[in-house]
Amino acid sequence: GTDLAHRLSFYCNDDTIDVLPMAFLYIFRGKGGLPVIDFSNVCGLGSGSTFDGSNLTNCSFLESDIRACQAKGKIVTLSLGGATSQVGFSSDAQAEAFGQLLWDMFLGGKGNIRPLGNVALDGIDLDIEKGTSAHYAAMVNKIRSLAKGASKRYYITAAPQCPFPDEYIGTALNEAFFDAIYVQFYNNYCETSVPSEFNFDTWDKWARTQSPNSDIKVYLGAPGDSSAAGDGYVNIETLSKVATDAQRQYSSFGGVMLWDADAAYTNNRYDRSIKNALTGGTARTQTTTTSKEATTTSKEASTISKVATTAHKTSSTPLPELILPFNDPRKTARVKRPQGFTPFPRDTVPTPTARGRPINSRFFRF
Repeated sequence: GTDLAHRLSFYCNDDTIDVLPMAFLYIFRGKGGLPVIDFSNVCGLGSGSTFDGSNLTNCSFLESDIRACQAKGKIVTLSLGGATSQVGFSSDAQAEAFGQLLWDMFLGGKGNIRPLGNVALDGIDLDIEKGTSAHYAAMVNKIRSLAKGASKRYYITAAPQCPFPDEYIGTALNEAFFDAIYVQFYNNYCETSVPSEFNFDTWDKWARTQSPNSDIKVYLGAPGDSSAAGDGYVNIETLSKVATDAQRQYSSFGGVMLWDADAAYTNNRYDRSIKNALTGGTARTQTTTTSKEATTTSKEASTISKVATTAHKTSSTPLPELILPFNDPRKTARVKRPQGFTPFPRDTVPTPTARGRPINSRFFRF
């Protein structure tokens, strides 16, 4: 994405994208004890007014975009974390309190502070790449308990990096109920561009044998173009083959996650091409505002895209997503590589984006 990226609602005009996670809420406890959000050029610190005594930006103008996407059946969630984040908990009690805060501010609660207006997002995505792995399950369980009996479904997903188990969110994935995971098969030795190390099979086995949700879906995460990640981008022919092979072979396969929506859109509709490869169809322009539930089975696939724009599922239903960046955390995120792995030079030095700040957009769902 760039500073010329479209408003969020633009990416909801056809059926290519199903889930849009907005990134990021990247500081859990900022000034005044409130979190901090940064949706890149769309809305963030320095781009609008903040709530009194805090660095939490009022992005309520995004409410109309979010509602427009939800009216077309899209799932819009909030992504927490990123590679430049300040996150983590010291106890289960602190994690549960943060879960309550998220519910009141962004989901089905009625808090006095609503950074995105009165609209209720459809869930939370955990893109934890800093801190420790402790206590996230307590936060997830708190949100689950608050959502019981709600008039709509709320989804909780995670975006682990492909090395298994994930250093930061792996513990929570084994202890709490997640609807889907968007595995980042890029910026690491196990990325899509290295067939001998590609480990979707490992994540599929975990989904079938270890996850508390036996129907959890695993998404194949990939960069939307060569500038969206430090390493791991492949052309559409290669991604289509890898994705359709996974679709046929693994029952947990849910679809493809792209980082990010704007990058994929401007890359000759990379997003539409991969969706068509998985569905064998053509993306249609939506002409109604009827809400529909996005679901995925082993024979269906969805596209998820995180996007940086200028505006700003508990079940086994996978989500598409949209992310809005500040410092493209995903672009440079790393975990320890196996001995003997030699990264490309560009994979070790952060590359500035056209806007000067990286973009955090992630998913399109088919």
